[in-house]
Order: sequence, then C-alpha cells, then structure tokens
Amino acid sequence: MRYSDLHQFLQTSGAVLAKGPVAMIFVEDLVEVDSTIRHHQDAGFRAVLVFAPDALDLPNDLEKSIHRISFDATAAAVVDAINQVIEAAPGTWLYYCFNAEYLFHPFCESRTVGELLAFQTEERRDAVLSYVVDLYADDLDQFPNAVSLDHACLDKSGYYAHGLKGPDGDPLDRQLDFFGGLRWRFEEHVPANGHKIDRVSLFKAKPGLKLRPNHTFNDEEYNTYSCPWHHNITVTVASFRTAKALKTNAGSKHDVHSFNWHNTTKFQWNSQQLLDLGLMEPGQWF
Repeated sequence: MRYSDLHQFLQTSGAVLAKGPVAMIFVEDLVEVDSTIRHHQDAGFRAVLVFAPDALDLPNDLEKSIHRISFDATAAAVVDAINQVIEAAPGTWLYYCFNAEYLFHPFCESRTVGELLAFQTEERRDAVLSYVVDLYADDLDQFPNAVSLDHACLDKSGYYAHGLKGPDGDPLDRQLDFFGGLRWRFEEHVPANGHKIDRVSLFKAKPGLKLRPNHTFNDEEYNTYSCPWHHNITVTVASFRTAKALKTNAGSKHDVHSFNWHNTTKFQWNSQQLLDLGLMEPGQWF
C-alpha cells in the first residue's frame, strides 16, 4: 500500500499500528533498500513501514507487502515522523532504522523479534538498547560506496563506553555513551554530536514519549542498558550507513582509501559472532 505522506497513512491505517512489532525503515538513498526490507520482514515484524522518496523502484512482491510512505529523510524529519507514529500507536512495540542497516538479536536464527519483545515485556522493560556496529566493504576500489553484503567487514575490537552525567553533575543511573567503529577511527570526519554508536531502536510507544535528535528518549528509563536487578537483552544494528557517508561526502571521500586495519574481520551475518565479540548481550534470556 502506498501513501502520499505520513498524514495520509496515520489517517487511514490505525489497524496497522494497533499490534506490533512494527518496523520503520527510513530510506536516505537507494542503496540496499530491498535487502533491508526483506531482512526485517524475515526477522518477524508484523508490518514494515518504508519512508522513501518517489524515485525508489521496488519489486512488485515488496511493494505489495509493505506500507510505503512518500518521505524526504532529513534528520529532523525522521525524528518528527517517529514521534508522530509513537503518538498514534500507544502500547505498540516499534523499531526504526535506515536503509543498509540490519537488526540482529541474540539467537535470531531461531527466535523472532516478536519472541524477543515478549520476553522483554515479561522483564518489565519497555525498550531495548541497540549498538550500531559499522559494516564496510573490504575493497573500496571494487565497491566505491563501501557497501557489499558478500564482502562485508566489521571491527572486532575498539569499542568503549563513558558514563553519563545529569544536569546536576551526578552520574545517570544505568546510562552510558558507547563509542567505536568507523565513527571513532575516522572521528575527524564525523560531527562531534555523531560519535556515539548506541541507539534505542526497539521500544514500546506510550503517551507523551518523545524521541530526541540524539537517539535517546525523554523518559530516562528508556535510555538505560538494563534493569536494576540483572542484565537485559541488547541487540545490534549492523550498519553500512557510516561507511557510505564517509565515502560519499565531499569532505571525506578523498581522504578514505580503505577501512581495513588490524582489527578488521569478515562479518558472518549471524548472531553468534556478535555475541562472541561482545556487541550484544543475551541477558537472562534462557
């Protein structure tokens, strides 16, 4: 189903948002849109909303299986769109990402995202922290936009976290800023407010909840990595987004000749590798 804008979708598709999980995919360019949609459909989302420019051409089977909303994915517009969907979908689990990003959760090969969220709900958690882990092609001469599913690599180490402090200077409970990947290694080409790699990409909508431009929410409990009594599940968003930006932006593309370094390893496209590298946490999920 196609919609001329988000307003039309929200006016006519209340049933779509009545029960989750619902994925929102924001299309910034035309790279790997098909694979992004199919990956999240396979993950078990009940509905996939694709916010895309009219220039996007999709296969008929995908067009028939998604809710496509005409959209220009600037940063401010994305945050506003997510907040409008939150307001229209109280109680529904939502997820957001961009094209060429792929969600992985512990044991995703045998358990759906719906099963993950059912467990998280039993844990009395309304959000799931995700780490956005940079993917990049191993050969930028062969893949000049840094994107290749078959030749994808990631950093196997070099990730770290800083504690967060509130306005009063006291540490915020169970909140950290996480860093690493290409945003850390090529930080001179990344805006100062774009270095962290954590994102609350899976969350339950509720009245008054608002996403902020830095990928955190106005309810501080949503921004925590676990509950007070034990570790909770975290997930990974494997993303070509930073690599694409570094190789297409005028200020950086001529300075970046390779993303490979001594901590580069081939991405295996499975959850076990991400668990072994400590890039997501199974928590108490047995």
